[in-house]
Order: sequence, then structure tokens, then C-alpha cells
Amino acid sequence: MDVVSASEPPPRPSRPPGTFRIGEVGGVDVLVRSSWLLVAVLIAFVLGPTIETIAPGLGILTYVAGLAFAILLYLSVLLHEISHALAAKRFGYDVRSVTLNFLGGVTEIAGEPDTPGREFWIAIVGPLTSLAVGGAAWLASLVMPDGLLLFAFVALAVANGVVGVLNLLPGLPLDGGRVFRAIVWKITGNEHTGSLAAGLGGRVIALLALAFPFIARELLGWQISILDYLIAFVVAMFLWTGASQSIMAARIRRRLPALTARGLARRVVEVARDTPVARAVDEARLAGAGAIAVIGRTGVDGLVDERAVLATPEERRPWVPIGSLARSLTPQMVLPVDLSGEALIRALQAAPAPQYLVVDGDRTYGVLVTADVDRAFAATR
Repeated sequence: MDVVSASEPPPRPSRPPGTFRIGEVGGVDVLVRSSWLLVAVLIAFVLGPTIETIAPGLGILTYVAGLAFAILLYLSVLLHEISHALAAKRFGYDVRSVTLNFLGGVTEIAGEPDTPGREFWIAIVGPLTSLAVGGAAWLASLVMPDGLLLFAFVALAVANGVVGVLNLLPGLPLDGGRVFRAIVWKITGNEHTGSLAAGLGGRVIALLALAFPFIARELLGWQISILDYLIAFVVAMFLWTGASQSIMAARIRRRLPALTARGLARRVVEVARDTPVARAVDEARLAGAGAIAVIGRTGVDGLVDERAVLATPEERRPWVPIGSLARSLTPQMVLPVDLSGEALIRALQAAPAPQYLVVDGDRTYGVLVTADVDRAFAATR
């Protein structure tokens, strides 16, 4: 089960394609991906022969019982994810949704936990919930008579026990990886060290998952089928991909502070709106400036797009006013010079534009060009 954190908390988005809403719990939307229906049907057919053995003569109701168990199983998955969501809300984070899918579920939280303690509790509550559900199902099975109900509760206990234990393994993208990251973060005082350690742990677990059927066959003497190898491969790829993405994200986040508005801003020359393009370009060249701003009655009120200048024919530049090529400046396009790292990225995402005016107090410092930020960001990968 995954807890996904988004970098910024905008308003709740519309539902992703292929999902439908089944309700809400604690103010959190509960979504189901259409792929879940296929898995539920698959579970019903896989359990069919076992159910037929336990309760022969049910006919088509055999698969209805299998489908009922699949729904019961996913309700326990929902409890796992809702526990993540409620813990996050308890710490003041906005939870966008809980989504059930063919792999289990995912809780989408806006923002990253800002302390190792919060990270620890938000992550660990999910596996603990699964273990609690598994324990309750096992206790209930002790008083159940032989039959379908006994089978259902034992299977539910085993499934939740396995989910709880596996999710405590110390590697991302598992919940246990986030728990491990929180512990390393607390010990070292460095969040990025924790992320790298948990990502590497996830890769180790992925390799062990891939090797498990071979080990089980050679050392334990188990009968391993082609399907077992295929499942091990799919699980290993899922874990390896998630761990690798976490490692890459950690490395990028560690380098993000190097992205600063002060360091990336271009020198700017300020000209009046009626200044001819040719003259404005000459002034920028003489000043060694990489950007042109136009001045209105209250100061800088527009930025000139370099592409618009290049698109203006040379022979027309002495007659075209530079103001006609300027993009009006909005308050969101004015950034403080000390903005850096994730805060800088969030500011650009909040108001997408090709250029931004960078100010140092009441003074114009320069112009930040989005393409320059993109190049600098790509260099951190």
C-alpha cells in the first residue's frame, strides 16, 4: 500500500480517468479504479474450486461467494488506506483521495511530512491496521463452525497478516520504507539520507522478491510453477521501479536548494513602452542584459518575450514599439529574490509563465526565465 505525497496543495482535483467515486470517509474521497473490478472477478474465479470443495452444490453462487470475499478483502485494504489518511489529517495535511486499484490502494496526500515523527506515524499506522484486522479475523475464526465463513475469516486473517508484515519491510515504496526513512532521518537529522537509505532498501527487497521462487525451489523443495515466477517478476519490477523513483526524487530534492531566483535571474534593462524594438535591443546589448522590461505609470508592468523579439523582422524593429511585444505583469509573476528550492518550483507551478520579474524589496533585481529554470533543474537529475 502506498502513501503518495504531492509537492503542493491546490484545490481537490477532478477524478482521474478510469476511476469512480464510491463515497467518502472522514471527509476523504474514496475512489475505485476500473481495473479493480477485473481483479475482483479474477479472485472470485481463483477461489471458485476451493469454495466448491468446502460447500459443494452452490452452482453459480460459488462465484458470488468468491466475489463477496474479494469485496471483503478490499474493504480491509480500504481500512489500511483510510488509517493513513486520517493520520495525515490529524497532523494537518490535506488528503486528496484514497484510491483502490488492482495492486491494493494508494492514499494521496498534499505535501510531504515535515518531521520524521509525522512521517513515522503516518506510514506505520497502515500496516498496524492490517495486522489488527488480521488479528480480529483470526479471533473470529476461532468461534466459527466449519464452512464458508470459517474459510473466509481464516483467509482474511492470513491476507491481512501478510499485507501487514510485508508492508513493514524497510524499503520504499512500501510503508515500511517510509518508516525506515523516518528512523534514519531522525538519527542522522537528514531527510535525504533517509530517503536514499530507504530507496536502496527497496532495491534489495526487489532482488529478494525476484530470487524467492528460486530459493524456495532449491532450498525448501517447493513446487514452483511458471505463474509463481511471473508473479515474483511483476512484484520485483514494481518494487524496483518504486525504489528507483524514490532514489531519483531524493537526489533531486537534495540539489533543489541550488536553484535560486537570485542565481538564475537574468540582468534586465527597463525601457518605456513606446521605445522602438531596435533601440530596446541595443540598450539591452550595451547593458549586457538578457531581458527587457517595460515601464508604465507605476513602474515595471510588462516583460518582453525574447521569442517575440526574434519573430519581429529586422526591417520593422525601428518602427515597432517594444510595449506591443510585452506580456502584462500579474502579481503572481513577481517573485522575491530570496526564493529558492522547492518554494521556487511551487511558485512557478502556481502561475505558469515564460518569464517572472525578480525583485529585491522595492527594487527590480532581474528577470527569471522559465527555460533557464528548466535547464538548471534538468542538470540536477
